[in-house]
Amino acid sequence: MAIVYQTDKRSGITYAYEVHFILGQRQAPIPIQRTLIGRVDSKTGKIVPTDGRGRKNKEAHTVAKRGPVPSVQTSRYFYGATYLLDQIGANTGVTEDLKACFPDKYRQILSIAYYLVLEDSAPLYRFEKWSHLHKHPYGQNITSQRSSDLFASITEDAKYKFFQLQGKRRTEKEFWPMDITTISSQSRTFETGQYGWNKETDHCLS
Repeated sequence: MAIVYQTDKRSGITYAYEVHFILGQRQAPIPIQRTLIGRVDSKTGKIVPTDGRGRKNKEAHTVAKRGPVPSVQTSRYFYGATYLLDQIGANTGVTEDLKACFPDKYRQILSIAYYLVLEDSAPLYRFEKWSHLHKHPYGQNITSQRSSDLFASITEDAKYKFFQLQGKRRTEKEFWPMDITTISSQSRTFETGQYGWNKETDHCLS
């Protein structure tokens, strides 16, 4: 087998052929089959596949037709209520202030807050099921252990900073009522009690 070049005198195009031989008498090669490979590019000298009528090989230049692409994954979420909470968080500055105080955790905090608002009677271990059905800021499941770790990581300083930022956003007509009622106790096993000032000024746990 050999590649043979032949120039068309009318068009001046050089074609390349693949020629198969057999050995005849005195071992002389005799061509038995010739197959067109393509035309020779006059600039690069490379063989360009062609069908012999001046057109490039259709198979080599087939353009994929555009059409519908099959969906790899489908999902369905409830978004109405969480969208409302998104807007409330944006308008009140809650989302921005949470991001300032908890840059790495604010999305998780928002998602848990959304869940507690929309599912007020449901325990946190059911967050996974709710997460699969609702669009929320974090967008992923938060296990009970992770939520416990999240709550434990929130410091008093960070909470104080958040309320400071929120306080600056409040107008003069707004106010925060605070209950300063105390309950005194002389128990020595009351772990949540603390020594402090109360209206009666007695020296008891309150």
